[in-house]
Amino acid sequence: MYHPRARRVLALAPMPPEKAAYALARYSRSSDSIEDSLRWVHSHSSEKFWEQFYFAYGHASIADLGHVTICFENISELAAIRLEDEPLWDGQEKSTRYQNFAVTGCYVPEAIADTEVEGVYRGILGSLFNVYRGLSEPLRRYLAERYPKPEEMKAADYERTLAARSYDVTRYLLPLAAYTNVGQVTSIRTLEKQITRLLSAQLPELRAIGEDLKTVCAKPPSTLWASLMGVDPGPPEPIAPTLARHAAPSPYQAEVYRDLAQYAKTVVKQAGLDHPSAWGEPCAVDFIPPHHPVDELVATLLYRVSHVPYRCILELVQGWHEKTKRETIEIALRRRGPHEELIKEFRSGYAFLFDILMDIGGWRDLHRHRRCQQIPQNFTTLHGYEVPPLLRETGLDQEYCQAMDAVKQDIEQLRAFNQEAALYAIPFGFRVRCLFKMDVAEAEYIIKLRSGVKGHWSYRTVAWLMKRHIQARYPMLGEWIQATPPDVEDALTR
Repeated sequence: MYHPRARRVLALAPMPPEKAAYALARYSRSSDSIEDSLRWVHSHSSEKFWEQFYFAYGHASIADLGHVTICFENISELAAIRLEDEPLWDGQEKSTRYQNFAVTGCYVPEAIADTEVEGVYRGILGSLFNVYRGLSEPLRRYLAERYPKPEEMKAADYERTLAARSYDVTRYLLPLAAYTNVGQVTSIRTLEKQITRLLSAQLPELRAIGEDLKTVCAKPPSTLWASLMGVDPGPPEPIAPTLARHAAPSPYQAEVYRDLAQYAKTVVKQAGLDHPSAWGEPCAVDFIPPHHPVDELVATLLYRVSHVPYRCILELVQGWHEKTKRETIEIALRRRGPHEELIKEFRSGYAFLFDILMDIGGWRDLHRHRRCQQIPQNFTTLHGYEVPPLLRETGLDQEYCQAMDAVKQDIEQLRAFNQEAALYAIPFGFRVRCLFKMDVAEAEYIIKLRSGVKGHWSYRTVAWLMKRHIQARYPMLGEWIQATPPDVEDALTR
């Protein structure tokens, strides 16, 4: 007679990530129960296993089985953005909507420390934070007068909502240098890619964070929670000691964008596209027509290292001979090692391409969407800045614009002395250009979520324009994609 086995569903207590991955990898390759696998792993060297199967044989999926929780404190907003570029990343960054960033301080590049340039740099940041503080209270008073507290709403909730709406505006003055915190939960596999990418970065702060990550992996983790629970955790083990020894910078990642930038600079200049006057009227959301995947790849590679709209680059590339297109792709491949992944610009073939030009602050929220490919251009003051509608309503826009105009001029002067410092000084209000590639499901998700009344006016407008573009080109698809027009508001909904 057949006797079915009793079904079991078990949850395991947290373990050192490398040993957890080892146990689950063995569990998938034997008939043992998980308890037997744990006992077996406990008596064998996880280090030897990782050396043999992960680093020597390249069984990368093993590293997906071990996860780590890591917190980054007092890093710049610019570093946080680059940290979160991982497509499989899970985490949260300190919100600019619910906290006063005037007290956080800012990152100062080591290259300008104790120099006259540092004084100029701090002067730019100081002027931004002065306006940030100065606008907060007038905005809060205006909002309180316009939206009185409903009787059913708690006073604390009301005040937090007003503060959030106020910070939605004042955060436009926050520089990329502002300190922030990030908490992340990732697999060891993603962590290794993240460390490699950071160690290969051009910015010194990112390379330093990569070194810090290696150090953290080699050290025992914090056991504060166990102490708070009155539990003796025993001698803590390092979270990923084998990974810490092997993670290293990638020459390919370190050089490929420099190679492409040098090439693109010449191509763009020869085509007469090196000045905004040649690009036509700025477009917040440009829905790109379908085109050949080779043209898409070449245009994407050039787009990433320029400030030119995608449509202009695509028109240029479509007029090229096949030999020129091949040369461009070869530049992006020539330094690639045998075991290195292609850079993300090669992730082509999505049906929906949106070239989006919007403020950095609002773009940061769209940047959180992982089920699409994002190709951002470098931050710049070249595209100008946004003026929040609420500032126009309150009559505070003149003070804001004066501050932003002055800062733009100061940043251009600072760039002549130190490009790194000039980059960190750029405020969130300035626009950034980013190419979003996605399928229908992700377009529907972004549009529905980001057009809602709880959202920020900037990305609400972008989401609505995405909906309008889809409906114009594909009426059947556009009809069932739900979206809330940006003029439908509920200021007291968070």
